[in-house]
Amino acid sequence: MATLPNPLPSLAADPSGRALGLELPPGKLIDAGGTSHALKAVGEHEGPRHEPLLWHAEAPTAPGDWATLGSAPRMAGLLPLLIDVGGGQGGPEEWELMPEETSYPGDHDADEVLAGYWEEYAEDELEADADYPGKEAVTELFGEAKEFAETIAPHGVQWPGLAPATAPEADADDRATEVADSLAGGGSWLKEPRLALVPARRSADIPAAIGWSGPVNYEGDVARLCAVLRSWEDRFGIRVVALTFDQLVLSVAAPPTTAAEAEAVAAEHFAFCPDNITQGESETLRAYAADEVLGRRVWSFWWD
Repeated sequence: MATLPNPLPSLAADPSGRALGLELPPGKLIDAGGTSHALKAVGEHEGPRHEPLLWHAEAPTAPGDWATLGSAPRMAGLLPLLIDVGGGQGGPEEWELMPEETSYPGDHDADEVLAGYWEEYAEDELEADADYPGKEAVTELFGEAKEFAETIAPHGVQWPGLAPATAPEADADDRATEVADSLAGGGSWLKEPRLALVPARRSADIPAAIGWSGPVNYEGDVARLCAVLRSWEDRFGIRVVALTFDQLVLSVAAPPTTAAEAEAVAAEHFAFCPDNITQGESETLRAYAADEVLGRRVWSFWWD
């Protein structure tokens, strides 16, 4: 994947990042071999042997930490992120990061990626809706499954296309700070959030930059999903705010404000991550649009 020069190796000899214009708390580097390196001042050639993918603070994140970073990380070629080190799969050194399996987000077209997902899923579901030996017994045991057409209404089996852009209600970076503070403040689904820095050109590229494998059961090349995130950056002012082992959390500066806008965006969410609907609380795309998209400042995605 095409990347900017990685400034993280310099933190091995300069843990506070002063040479990069930073004032970092004690932290550690996670390298491409999945190794965690607690940082302390070392000699020039004593740092990680593999290319570091991210830095994260050792102490829990508190509200205000994201804002305290200011613009210095971006000037150094780094972007902020929250990671959860307290889930059942541990921290990022346990996440099976696979940067070598990742292409470049700019090589993919968001509309083509989503259309492919939608049409492939529709084909599989239409086959599942057909009669098959033993279907009656399955229905008696588990109940009547929703027909695919009911699940994706008001859309049809043909990909409906990208939703139009919506008007921003906030600055995208300010909204990201607001969401990061809410996630760091306790009571969120992040068990042990830590502030992290990732070398990336734009926020949408963060999952690809670290080779995040959260969606691997659905998509083996996360850069294809990042192409969609780039498009959402442009149309809805999203920022990648948090990652866990299998969950992606976005801030949204331009959320849909009408039911029609929300249903158009929900179609993209369904193609991007069907588990949000098929294994979520909202069993249909229309219900999901009303519950999780309309006016929402946070979009969250989880892959089984």
